[in-house]
Amino acid sequence: MTEGEAGQSESGLAVTLADVEAARARISDAITQTDCDLSRTLSEIFGAKIWLKRENLQFTGSFKERGALNRLLQLSEDERKRGVIAMSAGNHAQGVAFHAQRLGIPAFIVMPEPTPTVKVENTRGHGATVILKGSQLEEAAAFAQAYGEGHGLTFVHPYDDPLVIAGQGTLALEMLEAVRDLEFLVVPIGGGGLIAGVAVAAKALKPDIKIIGVQARLYPSMYNAVRGGDLPMRGDTLAEGIAVKSPGTVTAPLCERLVDDIVLVSEAQLERAVSLFIGIEKTVVEGAGAAGLAAIIAEPERFKGRKVGLILCGGNIDTRLLASVLTRELARQGCLTQLTIDIPDRPGQLATVSSILGEAEANVVEVYHQRVFTDLPAKGAELHVVIETRDRGHLERVVDALVKRGYEVEAKGAPE
Repeated sequence: MTEGEAGQSESGLAVTLADVEAARARISDAITQTDCDLSRTLSEIFGAKIWLKRENLQFTGSFKERGALNRLLQLSEDERKRGVIAMSAGNHAQGVAFHAQRLGIPAFIVMPEPTPTVKVENTRGHGATVILKGSQLEEAAAFAQAYGEGHGLTFVHPYDDPLVIAGQGTLALEMLEAVRDLEFLVVPIGGGGLIAGVAVAAKALKPDIKIIGVQARLYPSMYNAVRGGDLPMRGDTLAEGIAVKSPGTVTAPLCERLVDDIVLVSEAQLERAVSLFIGIEKTVVEGAGAAGLAAIIAEPERFKGRKVGLILCGGNIDTRLLASVLTRELARQGCLTQLTIDIPDRPGQLATVSSILGEAEANVVEVYHQRVFTDLPAKGAELHVVIETRDRGHLERVVDALVKRGYEVEAKGAPE
């Protein structure tokens, strides 16, 4: 009987605190015990005490190393020689690849075709053979299962495995040792491996702690599973690391029993959270890694006055995507705006508009005319100007200055 089976016979849970503690003993010499720091500024902004567990500072950039290593260390000698296969959008892939290489285990990783390039290249850099297959995790998983069976490889599931779940739960032990009086743990949910492990450990050590899960509104799979809902799942989310259509058969019962609530967050809230982490904490997180803060943005009253632990579960984000997120957030703040200005199509108008913008202390980033594809009369033109301003109040003063000079102006920022 394995440790997990023994624990389940006693508590009815597939994973127990004993399993998590055993995992910690196995992996502690090869996993970074990341810092759990109080964010003074975020705490002031949201009126709560907010601690950050910086799992984005693991060697491969995410918490996934914990569960992957715990699973690999339990392989038989024959299984080690034949090798392992995993499917992942990136972070589990890197965790498996890195520790498999370190342990001398051949690794094959199946990744969905839209996986960010940075995650694909990092996985290859750890010595794994990468196979790009399918548009979603589920398609990659089906291929990985079949390929593994055909080639005698052991499948290392990213979340639906008691050993993986126990490994992920080790970070909860570290958080509660660092901050014993935490009242909330806010945890991103994809397939549920992280929150299941965290909930098992945290609830065993501190039964009154609240475990709040977070999912992207576009992929509410665990939310549907535990609430009996049928919300649709579709589209591209910034939090691709938790864009899972079907939660695990092991993780879902654990979540149903131990997770107190699940918050669904919008893309704008995820983007703002990523931007806040960079602007305030000077730390890079991916969309999934920012999901906990996005939940506080979505429901600030729930956490006001409370002691809250957030898990920055990953920091592997494509730099071009990150640039786009930061730029869109500047637009939401009124610091970067596209103005559409109706002007007479005659000499000197651009100089006049530029003069008004300069007097109002706005910086021109980009400018172009539109004469053909517009509803304006033939003697008119649309002037499109992208400007930088200090904040929304400054933007309003700039627009007011143009209107007072007789111009019709439309200001366009990023969607909320």
